[in-house]
Formats: sequence, C-alpha cells, structure tokens
Amino acid sequence: MERGYDRVAGQYAERITGELAHKPFDREILGRFGDLARPLGPVCDLGCGPGHVARYLDDRGLDVCGIDLSSAMVAQARALYPHIPFRQGNMLALDLADDSLGGIVAFYSIIHIPRPLLPQVFAGMHRVLCPDGALLLAFHLGDEDRHLDEWWDQPVSIDFYFFTRAEIEQHLLDAGFRIEESLERAPYPDVEVETRRAYLLARKPGVRRAGSAAIRAELC
Repeated sequence: MERGYDRVAGQYAERITGELAHKPFDREILGRFGDLARPLGPVCDLGCGPGHVARYLDDRGLDVCGIDLSSAMVAQARALYPHIPFRQGNMLALDLADDSLGGIVAFYSIIHIPRPLLPQVFAGMHRVLCPDGALLLAFHLGDEDRHLDEWWDQPVSIDFYFFTRAEIEQHLLDAGFRIEESLERAPYPDVEVETRRAYLLARKPGVRRAGSAAIRAELC
C-alpha cells in the first residue's frame, strides 16, 4: 500500500488538496473537533496524505502535526505546508508517548486497515490520547472490500475496506472510547467518490492531570 500511494502522491495532492472548500459538512465537524481538542494539547492528523486537513486545523489555531505511511505523501505535505511538521509513521505501531495528544483526526485512513487489525489501531489511538482527548474518524459506509491494481494510470496494489457505523462504534467502545457523535452523509456530487460517508466523534474518558500538556517536539 505504501508504494502505491507513493506512486500517486503527486496526482493525489493536486486533486485532493482543495477538497474541503467544497465540503461544508466536513468543515463543520472539523470545527467541532477543534473546539474539543484545542485546550487539551497537540493534535495529530493520522493518515494525513498531502496535509490539507492538518492545514485546515492549523488555520484555526490548533497545534497540529501529520503522520502518513507514504514517504511521498509526507514530502507533498511538507512542500505544501512547510510550517507544519509532517513525518512518516504507521498507525499500527504509533511511536507516540502515552497521553500525549489532545486529539486525533483520521479522515479515510482506517479504510486501509483489515478488520482483524482494527482493535490494535483503536487501542493505539486510545493510548496516545490524553484523558478527555478527542478522536474524529471518517470512513466509507458499507460492508464490501475493493482492490485497485491501477490508479490514475499508475500500477498499484491497494485494498479499501468499507465499514458500517455499528461495527466501528463497537470497536471504539471496546477500546474504551465514549462516542459523542455518530453521523453520516451522502457524497458531494462532482467532488468525491460517490460513496456514503460516516463520521464518528469520540473521546477518551478520564480526568486530565494538571501539567500534562505534551511538548510538540516530542510528537513529530
């Protein structure tokens, strides 16, 4: 998957970077997420791609960094938004300290995680969020799997997994999260792939300790 995204990184950035301008629902829920996470500490855009979601949050005053599996995507993000720290990383093995983040946003990044590995991913997210930290997920709705051997005329091997809201909600509850919002919407015509989308906003329960704000340099 990493090499596949490396091959399409330039086209992906060109096509996707400005998409939030055409997605009012996404901007609104990102705003609500930002209001929850901003007082708690740094935020990570996990599976950041070309960094446009991180840029949106940065513009709204959040201390944000980005992590992506694809080194070419990270290079695109750094070139587009050099003031935001981006680096390569794997959500299956987050090398972040416990309780170090005020929030995680993962827009369409769990769609590449096979179902048996979802508990590992959500346990890692729960570990690195501080008490009361916020998690915002977006994913395609359904129960199918799709495989691409070619993407924008480039040879790739990438699997996409669709999930129901109920199964992801249950995974979040099993990982220890409290679900704040569970929403879905139809696709925006002529803007994105025509699939129905889900958005889950959750928090890690607990009492935040005084003086537990993370240092940005430790994260990215």
